[in-house]
Amino acid sequence: MAYSKKPKSKPMKKMRALSATQKTLLREHKGKHSAKHMAVMRKSMQGGKCFEQAHRAAMKSVGK
Repeated sequence: MAYSKKPKSKPMKKMRALSATQKTLLREHKGKHSAKHMAVMRKSMQGGKCFEQAHRAAMKSVGK
C-alpha cells in the first residue's frame, strides 16, 4: 500500500502588533459586530491585511 505525501505547510508568519490607528478603527468597529468577527479581523490585521481586507474576510467566514 502506497502512502501519499502530505503537502508541506507554510511556516506561520510572526504576528505583528497593531498600530494605534488600527486599534482605534477596531474599537469603533466593534459596536456593530460580534466578538468572533472582531477576533478574525484582529488576527487578519496582525497577519498583514488592511482593515478592509480583514473586514471582508471576517464577513465571509463569520458574518456579522
